[in-house]
Amino acid sequence: MDITVVGEGAVLAAPDILRLHAGVEVRRASAAESFTAVRAAAARLAEALAREGVAAQDVRTVELSLGPEYEVYPRVAAYRAVQGVEVIVRDLSRADHVIDTVAGVGEEARLNGLAFEVSDPSGVLRQARTRAFRDAAAKAAHYAELAGRPLGRVVSVSEDVRGGGPQPLTLAAAAAETSASISPGRQSLTVTVWLGYDFG
Repeated sequence: MDITVVGEGAVLAAPDILRLHAGVEVRRASAAESFTAVRAAAARLAEALAREGVAAQDVRTVELSLGPEYEVYPRVAAYRAVQGVEVIVRDLSRADHVIDTVAGVGEEARLNGLAFEVSDPSGVLRQARTRAFRDAAAKAAHYAELAGRPLGRVVSVSEDVRGGGPQPLTLAAAAAETSASISPGRQSLTVTVWLGYDFG
């Protein structure tokens, strides 16, 4: 006979990188004009990001679209072209500068959202895994005590890892970042573990 118990461990970590979703968008009378204009705007954006110190490998094209917009179908009002990029900002103290750089490209600039991440979650997950294992082991020992039966060895282990949403900064941390318009908060990384025991 065996018994399976579930344990959970969560650890809050401070994100250290930002993924910024940005790009350029134009509308012109013809498809060719629109495509030429969006590529020129995208080149200006790439040059501006490079001047801001963003490495070329940290800028990735994630969208390229071109299509008509209609007044009343099939009458075309304009052709819309979009080129979107994902920008990785590795120094969060410069996040505002990078965002301002995108906005400064001109009326074609677009900001489409952002996400904070922990670049190397392995150490945090190790802590969460330890907490989850201890939680499950304590439950198994309690069940054995309640049942008056000996608890045997662990015969199976499986886990699930997930990242939670951002958590608010502590007051001390928030005070240190009052000059920034955006805040990374804290990210909760959670490990859920299933332990199977011999239950004699």
